[in-house]
Order: sequence, then structure tokens, then C-alpha cells
Amino acid sequence: MPSPVAELLAALGAAFERLGLSWYLFGAQAVVLYGGPRLTADVDVTVALGDCPTSALVEALATEGFRLRGADVAAFVERTRVLPAVHEATGMPVDVVLAGAGPEELFLQRARPRRVDVITVPVAAPEDIIAMKVLAGRPKDLEDAAAILAANPKGFDVSLVRDTLGMLEAALDQRDLLPAFERLVAQRGR
Repeated sequence: MPSPVAELLAALGAAFERLGLSWYLFGAQAVVLYGGPRLTADVDVTVALGDCPTSALVEALATEGFRLRGADVAAFVERTRVLPAVHEATGMPVDVVLAGAGPEELFLQRARPRRVDVITVPVAAPEDIIAMKVLAGRPKDLEDAAAILAANPKGFDVSLVRDTLGMLEAALDQRDLLPAFERLVAQRGR
């Protein structure tokens, strides 16, 4: 019997496949897959809608056993580009991020197939997870980034993270992302 996370991801994958949409897993569940110790009760995915209307996505999700959560979901989606739902069979919440142009397109291209229990799903590359976590900047996110770095001492492209964070700094007119990452790299070397 699959785990609740695998069951939820299989249902998401079926909904996205029905519409021909590209997607990837990120967030705490991805941190766990890349070796970081993390407890979480939710799932975060990003999906590229392209020309698909959000209403078609909502319908496909409903067919696979998801219901929207929260009040005035349409206004929330418009403001945040996040579709909050819950998988009724497992009771697990999921945030479906609607991909925009820029970094999320790159993350989609670089997503890797990873095994989650009995299924294989696209997961954002560890380098991209680290970039996302550094961008978020909360203490737990920086701990997650450090855990991925520690768990993946070889085969990890530090220059890709630097390039991505440099691109984000330029786009957001920030200068704090690369220094935050370099502190994590220095801590890993100790």
C-alpha cells in the first residue's frame, strides 16, 4: 500500500497528465528526497498551465479527489498564484503553485524523476531547491538548504546555484542571496 504522500502525488500526477501539464515537486517533501531531515504534513508542487484555464485544473483536481481549501480561493489564486487544496483520501493539504515566466520555467526544465514510495514523480533539482530555500530566507528554509548541501557532498553543482541566485538578485534588485548561500557553503566545509 502506498504512503499518503505517494497516494496524493499519484492523484496529482493523474490530474496534470489528463491536461498535458508539466509539473514538479518542491518544498519540504523534496528536501526529504534529497536527504534533509524534515517533518511536514503538506505537499508543494508547481505546475505550468500554459493555455490551460485554471478552471480546467480545478475540475481535473476535483476528479482526482481534491477539494479547494480556504475562503475566496479565486481571489487568493489571483493574488498569490497558489491554488490551495486538500486531498480528501489522505487529508493532506497541497499547494499548487501556478508557474510564471522566469525561474520556474528553468526549474521545470531541470526537474528530475525521483522515486516516492511506489511512484516516480518530477522533483525540482537539488540545486534549485537550495536556490528556492535561500530566496525564502526563513531560518527553517536555510536549515533545509544546509541539510541538502550536507547530504549531497558530491555531484552537486554549486555554480548552478550561484548562477540562479545571481539571476534572482538581478531580477529582484537584491544583493543578499549570494552572500547567504556562500555562508551555507562555508558552513558545509567546516
